[in-house]
Amino acid sequence: MKFDAPVIEVKNLNLTLNHQNILEDISFLVKKGDYIALIGPNGGGKTTLMRLLLGLEKKTSGNIALFGKTQRKFSAWHKIGYVPQRVTQVDINFPATVLEVVKMGRTALRGFFTKESDEDRQAVYEAMRKMDVLDLSERLIGSLSGGQRQRAMIARALASKPELLILDEPNTGVDVVSQQRFYALLKELNTKDQLSIIFVTHDVGVIGDDIGRLFTVNQNLVTCNDPKEALSCSQMSELYGIDAHLVHNHHHDH
Repeated sequence: MKFDAPVIEVKNLNLTLNHQNILEDISFLVKKGDYIALIGPNGGGKTTLMRLLLGLEKKTSGNIALFGKTQRKFSAWHKIGYVPQRVTQVDINFPATVLEVVKMGRTALRGFFTKESDEDRQAVYEAMRKMDVLDLSERLIGSLSGGQRQRAMIARALASKPELLILDEPNTGVDVVSQQRFYALLKELNTKDQLSIIFVTHDVGVIGDDIGRLFTVNQNLVTCNDPKEALSCSQMSELYGIDAHLVHNHHHDH
């Protein structure tokens, strides 16, 4: 069997801003097919950590490797689909259809002025099918509900056929029924397509049953390899400042 390099390998990562430690001595591995929930208090550094992985922030010290290459030498950014915070809250007058928005996930790959190929069209179709937005393709993105918009934005991230999907608090303004449908779609991507997923959230309850591992971030990082036993990950409640029983919720409790 071919040895798969870790999707992400972080060693002793530190970030200091204005003499303040934002992230301290963080090390972790993400393997192919992992489904990780990354939780922590607001201001604890979750989003900053994701931005460091993506090269959008500059680390103070430590090492980041992506798909077996040091971040500095890594260039295959299409392998990572990133859905940043508040991306679902687009301006209501934004003049683009769902189809056009999802296509943007491909233009990043080939540049704006290259002609669209059959492969592009196929990838866009597949991404929209997986996120169940084919029937919305001609609708303006601003006219959609929060849940529909959320799925369209994930489809845009999937259009580049990533191997890792990073979602930063994608549920803002999305109703519970849409969330549950969305979690089901994510679970399918993870199990069927072996897509590695990092889901940044402050409410781990809803996805508790699907996730494989739990990372809590509050300057430091604590890894919990069995979320259902989160209480025995002793620092969890103390670090996160919540009742860790949230993790035991099942979908139908909501």
